Amino acid sequence: MRLPPEPAHWAGGCRGDGVAGGRGGSASAAMSSEPGPGLPFLPGCAFRDPTKTSFHRSQTLGYKNGFAFSRLPTVGIGGERLYVNQLSQAELDELSNKRPMLTYGQAKQAPPSGFIPAHVAFDKKILKFDAYFQEDVPLSAEEHYRIRQVCIYYYLEDDSMSVIEPVVQNSGLPQGKLIRRHRVPKNDRGDHYHWKDLNRGMNITMYGRTYRIVDCDPFTQVFLESQGIELNPPEEMIFDPYTELRRMPMRKYITPSDFDQLKQFLTYDKQVLRFYAMWDDTDSIFGENRTYIIHYYLADDTVEVREVYKQNDGRDPFPILIKRQRLPKTFVDKKKTFPSCVLEISDQEVLEWYTAKDFAVGKSTTLLGRTFFIYDCDEFTRNFYRDKFGITDFQPVEIKKKPLEEVPQVIPPYNGFGILEDSLQNCFSLLPKPPRKDVIKILENDRKVLRYQVALESPNPEDRKRRFILSYFLSDDMISIYEPPVRNSGIIGGKYLGKTRVAKPGSTTENATYYEPSDLTIGSTIEVFGHRFVITDADEYVLNYMESNAESFPAATLQSLRDHFRPRQVVKETANSDIPMLGTSKQELDELIVQVREELKLHNYLNNKNIQEAFLQCDKDGSGILDKAKFLALCDSLSVPTNAILVNKLIDLCSCGEDKINYHDFLRAFPS
Repeated sequence: MRLPPEPAHWAGGCRGDGVAGGRGGSASAAMSSEPGPGLPFLPGCAFRDPTKTSFHRSQTLGYKNGFAFSRLPTVGIGGERLYVNQLSQAELDELSNKRPMLTYGQAKQAPPSGFIPAHVAFDKKILKFDAYFQEDVPLSAEEHYRIRQVCIYYYLEDDSMSVIEPVVQNSGLPQGKLIRRHRVPKNDRGDHYHWKDLNRGMNITMYGRTYRIVDCDPFTQVFLESQGIELNPPEEMIFDPYTELRRMPMRKYITPSDFDQLKQFLTYDKQVLRFYAMWDDTDSIFGENRTYIIHYYLADDTVEVREVYKQNDGRDPFPILIKRQRLPKTFVDKKKTFPSCVLEISDQEVLEWYTAKDFAVGKSTTLLGRTFFIYDCDEFTRNFYRDKFGITDFQPVEIKKKPLEEVPQVIPPYNGFGILEDSLQNCFSLLPKPPRKDVIKILENDRKVLRYQVALESPNPEDRKRRFILSYFLSDDMISIYEPPVRNSGIIGGKYLGKTRVAKPGSTTENATYYEPSDLTIGSTIEVFGHRFVITDADEYVLNYMESNAESFPAATLQSLRDHFRPRQVVKETANSDIPMLGTSKQELDELIVQVREELKLHNYLNNKNIQEAFLQCDKDGSGILDKAKFLALCDSLSVPTNAILVNKLIDLCSCGEDKINYHDFLRAFPS
């Protein structure tokens, strides 16, 4: 619908309900849609006019011949024609029928007043009102309501308003801009607040909150009075009662003391009494005697208790047991039920505080329920008590500490994993360290290994035939066992025992004894993790090493090796020497072997390779010497013609004594 034009209330036609540029009543008449009666101006509650298509503001400024000029708008928002800035039909008829009253010349008309837009005329012109509102406080025993002061700003430029509350530090309330700048709705019919609706001494409701306007600034007062509005008298601003109560100093009903604390501070500043005390807590479980240092500050009669820490005592570094504070000595009788957990104790609850006269060497003092025995003090404290109280007895008390009960360390049995010394380090430290090594021994005996041939003691006949190589490493006294693989034996050879130290039977973890080279003799039995081995042979390097270091080995060990290697040495010396054997020269022996070879060619059934392998297999110790009876039995089994004259003579020449035969010279007659 279209609203009728209203007369302008502003001089020069600048402001009013019919504001220049299409504001006021013309702006409402140019709206694209109007809400229904009683409906809010929201989407879905308004009816659109389909005849309106242009919603821009008319241009009022222009240029002509290079000069700027202003012109009155003829069309408002929505394309509707404006009648505010144009003459009505009655005024046009009156002007057409009016005759000039002047005698000479044409009547001069007054120039029309210039048009000034509202955003130019009222730029930065704001009306300010001081107001407050009351807010309920339901969950507080000290206050039931709260008064909050605000400032209401009305912007004449576009009829918008904002409400701002001054920020108070540490108020705990969300303050600042309560209502942002915009046109505030006045009622449900879509009307907005106008500056004509604001006055002093009135209530204004915005978004459900009622504000009481009490005063305004001088500019607002002059503006409203110039527009013919009668202002109400100003009112006094109401303040928050709880805030005013907090600002008032609390009344004290205690008679001030005549003691000059400032003089005490200036006199005894940086002067501290030091006492050495002990707290006996042995009556409780895991309790002990703990030493402390008590500091008494003469400047303000405060006490501090500090703990004395020792290296590796296992306690966390919390040096202060009782922080610096005044300690109560005697409470008021009616305050006996005062909770001890509360640390904020005032003079009303305490009858007497601890002073310097309450501390003395050789006496006990109870501080916050803990009894400390003072056994000594420093030199400054002695001088202070001597000058102040006349005390001269400062004999320190000797503290007798209870001897600590030594708990024997029980070492668990060895579980067999790893080296004993390495596993034992886990019982001595949380961070075990590897055992120390004899570097000099390692460097001197590097790559020196004693090798022995051992046989396995077992009730199983197959295991008794197995042969092993035992290696003893002189650099670290470790033992390893290796089984040479034998074809068609049904047993997989290889590493039988890795390098490790082997303890003797009966040794314990506290006193572990290991096998040494002196324990490894020919024919001796060693036990390796439940398996028993018999030493049957050794390398010649073992005998040479022990003879070169005879002072380090027992005579019995060295003699057993010499007896074992003597037959081999005799055969080797005999074979390598040119001395005749049993009255026969070497040349005669070679001629006899050639003759035996020629005779054995007649015996085609003999297999020389099988004969040599049989003799070598029969000689288990590899000495090259066999018993005569065993030698003859082996020849019979191989069908060797021992009854032949030449063969029989060769056997006699190869004899070593009465019942020993060196079969190496005999096998020369059987070339492979």
